[in-house]
Amino acid sequence: MNSLAEPPQHHLDDSFFDRDAQLVARELLGTVIRHYVDGLWLSARIIETEAYYVDEKASHSSLGNSPSRRAMFMPAGHLYLYYSRGGDSLNFSVQGDGNAVCIKAGYPWVDSLSCAESLERMRNNSPAAAGGPRALTRLCSGQTLLCKALGLTVKEWNARRMDPAQLRIDDIGARPDVIQTTRLGIPPGRDEHLAYRFVDAGFAPHCTRNPLRRGQQEGKDYVVLRRELLAS
Repeated sequence: MNSLAEPPQHHLDDSFFDRDAQLVARELLGTVIRHYVDGLWLSARIIETEAYYVDEKASHSSLGNSPSRRAMFMPAGHLYLYYSRGGDSLNFSVQGDGNAVCIKAGYPWVDSLSCAESLERMRNNSPAAAGGPRALTRLCSGQTLLCKALGLTVKEWNARRMDPAQLRIDDIGARPDVIQTTRLGIPPGRDEHLAYRFVDAGFAPHCTRNPLRRGQQEGKDYVVLRRELLAS
């Protein structure tokens, strides 16, 4: 469980999302998503994201606008939640009809807003498969686990905008180095080669699948985008 000394924070608004999908995906890393449930702010630092565009085969929106996919075609900043692998998955519409960013994984966050009781609620929301508490390092390690821990559901949040009193993303001033690599779970022939996945380098072991695992080679399997270069 990580937290930073309390830096100034501000909530991300629609203008943040009204930009290119890859830029949004990259800059969401290091922010903190918070969901207010029963008097508690359940929070996680965003550590892994994926960008999707309407004109590539891996995107849901490439199949066209439909009632289930309508949020992807709404103005930037709308939530697109769908059922994936037996759970809920969180995405945001971004600049351009049908473009979106998937929030792939997070890491439990405790600070002045999200207390130890908040963390305990998150662990109760998402117990281990064998029963008992899930390890903190795996509590939000995957798109459905993240939604489960935070209590985010398709039924409540799909096609809505964030509401700072209920659901928000805070910029806490973190500017991590970023690992860029290919997305996960993309079937062959559906643009699986595109490097549209972004990982907070400091939290790589805790994302859905560690891009720095043994056998992976920098420059071949991934690249590292240094914070000083991203800021320039």
